[in-house]
Amino acid sequence: MIGYTTVGANDLEKAKTFFDAVLAPLGAKRSFGMDRMQFYGTPGGGALAVCEPYDKQAATPGNGAMVALACPSPEVVDQVHAAALAAGGTCEGEPGKRMPTFYGAYFRDLDGNKFCAFKMG
Repeated sequence: MIGYTTVGANDLEKAKTFFDAVLAPLGAKRSFGMDRMQFYGTPGGGALAVCEPYDKQAATPGNGAMVALACPSPEVVDQVHAAALAAGGTCEGEPGKRMPTFYGAYFRDLDGNKFCAFKMG
């Protein structure tokens, strides 16, 4: 249903390094980019775009906005969360079971955008 999601970055080169590490456990790689934007994706899946805002204003996280990254197992949730923290992100919730069928971990990227790595079922 979702084709791609975009988050803003104030330093695109640092953001690329961050997301290269964070998305690697999911098998996502840089797909295509341009001077102010880099897309990441997996074959046949949706994409995440990291970009410098078009209006040239500071990139700021949306209040209540979050991007959820589907993972194939709880172990990959743990790997994504650990990669985010190792790459300079901040913890917003340690990995763990939140509901009987939901395992998730929460982090913020270098610009404060909130992400959830999760396994449902």
